[in-house]
Amino acid sequence: MPIVEPAGRLKLYAYLDAREHQRTYLAIMRLFTSTLLADLSAGEVAGALAGAEREGRVEPGESRIENVINRLKQLVEWGNLVQGRREVVASSIAEFQHGSVRYQVSKLAVRVQRDADELLRVPEGAREVSRELLPAVERGLGQLGRSLSEALVSGAPRAREVLAEQVTTLFLQHAELAATVRDFYAYLGQVVTRHHLDPEEISGFRNLLVEYIQMVVEDVLRHTPAIAEALAGLNAARSELLRLLGRAELGERVERARGRSAEDWQELTDWFVDRPGRPSQVTALREATARAIGSLLASVKRATSGGGLLPGRRAELLKLAAWFDASTREQAHELYAAAFGLYSARHVSPAPEHDSDNERTPWRDGPVHEVQVSVRSRGDRGARGRTSRILDDPMTEQSLLAEAREADERRAASVAELAAAAPRLAETTLSGEALGVLCELLTLAMAQRDSAQDSGSASDPVRGLRVTVEHARGRTATIRSHAGTLTLHDSTLVLD
Repeated sequence: MPIVEPAGRLKLYAYLDAREHQRTYLAIMRLFTSTLLADLSAGEVAGALAGAEREGRVEPGESRIENVINRLKQLVEWGNLVQGRREVVASSIAEFQHGSVRYQVSKLAVRVQRDADELLRVPEGAREVSRELLPAVERGLGQLGRSLSEALVSGAPRAREVLAEQVTTLFLQHAELAATVRDFYAYLGQVVTRHHLDPEEISGFRNLLVEYIQMVVEDVLRHTPAIAEALAGLNAARSELLRLLGRAELGERVERARGRSAEDWQELTDWFVDRPGRPSQVTALREATARAIGSLLASVKRATSGGGLLPGRRAELLKLAAWFDASTREQAHELYAAAFGLYSARHVSPAPEHDSDNERTPWRDGPVHEVQVSVRSRGDRGARGRTSRILDDPMTEQSLLAEAREADERRAASVAELAAAAPRLAETTLSGEALGVLCELLTLAMAQRDSAQDSGSASDPVRGLRVTVEHARGRTATIRSHAGTLTLHDSTLVLD
């Protein structure tokens, strides 16, 4: 099977945004993904689309065999379907052509359609965080440690099966937990940054932030230390764990379940445990909560200060939109004329850049226009205030440039001092600034190490000085400076 390049894979999404026949493409792909090993001809697809056409789910005429063949060929060109052949008994050449060519759905297209249907089913509100999975992950890691010990001691096939079962369950639980956290905080970021909030919305978001988020963060922080400790123990035996899980039974080029590679375990560890220069998702969650609470307090201040501009028009616009949604066609025209003073059933706007049938498009299906903040808050488009002048301050500019040149010269001198002291680093007393540069590069080198036994290196991107730190049991690296002494145990330090 040929490998599809990333640029070609993006064509798999083309039918979801097709300007024409989008509903037909969706109906065809749902037909192919509704059963396992679907193998359909153009005639069978046309028969299925005939029922959808009668129900109004596709446009009239889309079930005609010539139209179905064109849609199927287009999906094959995009990579969603693949062609095949099968021996058939036909009474005519046309029947043979329509029945012998079969179509199957590709593996990646199944994922695209599955994700699209899932996206269409997602409600607009917040998604509940699966907090109950945190203690499940903690218990799963504890059981996994015991199962790994039993499998190493006994080596029985049944012990390996139990180990694989627990690893798969653990990663499925963590994937669901991480997905719910991401979705919830995405919704939270969407609503707390809105300029105007109703009193009821402010009250609801206050309860959401103060009660629900506090409960989520407390659960995460309570279980994280035990999870981090268990992951540290498993990381020490990661190579043995991966060996017991075995190789892929379907060959080398196969997508394996999560937890069968070192990258999967590193991703799981990084979700709970901080590393130098790489904060964990737990830390990001805590920081995002603090930002959300700050945004809510700012919204409450705007709503209750009383010293701002006129009250917002958002509530009135939403009420008008609800009236439009519940009205008939004639009532919608009357509302449109009464609300905007435009006594016409056609679009009153400049001619579009392209030739289209906008005059035949209902208002609810037409293009969406952004409503400016000034319109929502004051009901007019008039500008307020004036643009501040950009001040030209040459003295401040020159002083900042001089400070930047001085800082660059000091760093260059520090790097040169480190390069000169590299052959006899243990015998040299560095300056305070040289030690600061060394500690900066040493921190970046430490961040490259997954464990204490690994090596790491980092270099100055401008001047090329490289610092390498390696594990060496029993050895000590000592760096002396006028600002103090830095000691690294069980390590060696090399400058080049």
